[in-house]
Amino acid sequence: MWAIILKAVLVTFILSGGPTPTRAQQPMLPTSEVAPGVFVQVGVTELMTKDNEGAIANVGFVIGNDAVAVIDTGGSVREGEQLLAAIRARTKKPIRYVINTHAHPDHVFANAVFEAAGTQFVGHKNLPRALALRGHFYIDAFRRIMGDDLIGRVRIVAPSLLVENTLTLDLGGRKLSLRAWPTAHSDSDLTVLDKATGTLFSGDLVFLDHVPVVDGSLRGWLKVMDELGQMPARRLVPGHGPVSGWPGALAGQRHYLEQLAADTRALVAQGKPIQAAAGTAGASERPRWKLFDDYNARNATAAFSEIEWE
Repeated sequence: MWAIILKAVLVTFILSGGPTPTRAQQPMLPTSEVAPGVFVQVGVTELMTKDNEGAIANVGFVIGNDAVAVIDTGGSVREGEQLLAAIRARTKKPIRYVINTHAHPDHVFANAVFEAAGTQFVGHKNLPRALALRGHFYIDAFRRIMGDDLIGRVRIVAPSLLVENTLTLDLGGRKLSLRAWPTAHSDSDLTVLDKATGTLFSGDLVFLDHVPVVDGSLRGWLKVMDELGQMPARRLVPGHGPVSGWPGALAGQRHYLEQLAADTRALVAQGKPIQAAAGTAGASERPRWKLFDDYNARNATAAFSEIEWE
């Protein structure tokens, strides 16, 4: 009798596809170890959508002897839960720090997943203000795009540990060097350098494949890149695009931004209106970048508004 019951249970189990996943069985982001103790998930080069669950930015974590630091959390709570599962599959050490490289939703929407006793959220000194000004707008906008199932649980979590210039975080035998930058891609850009491996997390101060997005200052970004390129790193984890060698990874972005600035200055010198910039400034760069038509016109009008007052 028990053999018959056991067989019936086993058949039901197989036909149903096994047990319902629990939190411990949460699907994991497929992170790669790009250097010893440094793990990264490279996001897809797309706009945030319901299909990709907002997983478009690069996210990662670094494991020290005593603790873990997360660098950016992702574009939805679901992505954040999968990132947390990936961390827990690697280590049970406490997550001591969650570092946000800037305020954009694809980098911060999963922050709430990592709220726990002893975890500090870290960011640029301007990040709390940027999140306060834009956070609820971002949530409303992406709820319409991605649906309440993905965005309904998103909460804006601002940093409590702020970086005004530089800050060193110790994970136990492993130090992370954080640096706050002047307005460039945004007004809250922060980089993270793992000194042990020479791995630089640039956030969106560097784009690869994905066309750069100007949400701060074009001129400021060009200036920042000169100093950024001198950082003593061996490899780069950009905000978007593949992990790459350093500082060679800066070349493509530098070319795009310099071309955008040159084209815009030419239009201003010719007395052209701002509408002309949207269609022509930076246009020669189209074949080199993904999502070019989604962002270049906005970049060009932002550049025109800045450069016309030089």
